[in-house]
Amino acid sequence: MSDAFTVLWTHDTCRALRKAGRVGERPPVAFSGVHSSLPTWTGARAGDDVYALHVNRREVFVVSKLRVTDMERHDCCGAAPETWEDPAYPGHANWSMLGAGGCGATAVHVDATPVRFDAAIPGELLASLTWRNRRGQTRALKYVVDGRLERSVSLQGFYRLTPEAAGELAEVVCSSAP
Repeated sequence: MSDAFTVLWTHDTCRALRKAGRVGERPPVAFSGVHSSLPTWTGARAGDDVYALHVNRREVFVVSKLRVTDMERHDCCGAAPETWEDPAYPGHANWSMLGAGGCGATAVHVDATPVRFDAAIPGELLASLTWRNRRGQTRALKYVVDGRLERSVSLQGFYRLTPEAAGELAEVVCSSAP
């Protein structure tokens, strides 16, 4: 059985996606890291879904739904760096803003929906989304006031959704498809 997760893409990441003209394109890769500068995709396996989220003006958006295909380095990634000055993933330079240069970055190949910034999560759904940890304990999103997110701290990281919440986010992605 596959799992679903959320990952928060920062303003810098989303700004870089827009500036590079990646809106409407499907990312072939994302990056996991060992340092706090990148989320560690702990627990994700091939077949799992990851919802890339973005917070803008207290509203939460699903930027892309990424299905993990594998977490290995392939020929598409380009040559491994020989020195610290070499790019880590020259084959994915077009998507480097997703964390290719992060400390200890590893490629996560994905089959993704196009990048977009107009698929808002409705306020009533935002207040009811739940995540679960490995021990099965669930938690809701903190700092939701009147359907808006006051602080994004409880979204920062890589978190496993409950099956119900994953289904609700899948509906957001499907219902707002262009």
